[in-house]
Amino acid sequence: MMELPLSDLSSVKGDAGCFRCDHCDAELVHKIAQLLLPGLATACVDSTTGDFFRSPAMVAVELRHEMIDYITDRSETYISEFLLPAQQAAGGGDSVRDRPPDDPTEVVSDLIEDFVSTKQNFLSRISSWILSDSREDKIDDFVQEMEANRFWTIDRREAVAEVLLRNLDYKNVFHCSLKLEDEQLLAVHKAKCGFRSVSCSNDGCRVKFCAVQHEQHDSVCGYKVLPCEQQCPDLVLRREMDRHCVTICPMKLMNCPFYQVGCKSVIPQCTLEQHCQENLRMHLICVLPVVHRNEELSKEELEGEAEALEQAQSTDELFSGLDLRSLTAAIRNLEVKVKQQDNQKNDS
Repeated sequence: MMELPLSDLSSVKGDAGCFRCDHCDAELVHKIAQLLLPGLATACVDSTTGDFFRSPAMVAVELRHEMIDYITDRSETYISEFLLPAQQAAGGGDSVRDRPPDDPTEVVSDLIEDFVSTKQNFLSRISSWILSDSREDKIDDFVQEMEANRFWTIDRREAVAEVLLRNLDYKNVFHCSLKLEDEQLLAVHKAKCGFRSVSCSNDGCRVKFCAVQHEQHDSVCGYKVLPCEQQCPDLVLRREMDRHCVTICPMKLMNCPFYQVGCKSVIPQCTLEQHCQENLRMHLICVLPVVHRNEELSKEELEGEAEALEQAQSTDELFSGLDLRSLTAAIRNLEVKVKQQDNQKNDS
């Protein structure tokens, strides 16, 4: 497939003697451009379904010209198709047709769909009903083939998309409509125009958008570096914040290791040792029934034994028990030592 030279689809010079600002919403232009290649692929596949003498690649150049002409012409009259009937109707009215869609991508998608429907033959209509999966696979394959061959590259599609956007954006929400007679004044305006394309300043982000959308983009950019939401010292990319918070963040919340035996505290992971030290008495009371399974100890007895164990430890033996197994082992070892000491006292 041979690529044709990029035609000048938009002129910087507007009305006679006036120069027009050519800035528009680059992100929206890109979104519209992304609709064009799949639309062309669909038209090519549908128009050649069941044809043994033609393949989608053989009709791509011809159908591309037809599709550009079709959707460009329709975009020029699309708004008037909605507005004129409303103006002509007696008493105005508030019908569905007097409110064109606000999203140009929605309109372009409809125009492409209309064009594709004009290229469907009988077999392609049947296949779209019966063999929809096979049809979609052929369309996807042809899109990949055109991309691999650099047929109708994204910059050329964006040139078409910009024209479509200007035709459809009758409220001037997505493009600059300013026209000036002085080219130097226009140059000054363009350097400050809110619709001028700028790149995200966050490392790793390649998104381009209108200058006026900088704050909006920055508020959602996945490459924005932010302080950890859980107040740990780390700085984290917004896109990695959730994973950081639930995996490696030292402030990740966790259940107390003695949660199942009675301590229902939920604590930051980095405060585990402090929590266990500050709540040693409570943890001992929770764990002692596990250690003495065959004994029924009252609340007072549990509290008394817990206090005795705290006083009996010569080092921080119990403080090292940061989970059920280790604290249980520490209690048993300490109880053995206490019994040995009591036996020695009795013997003496």
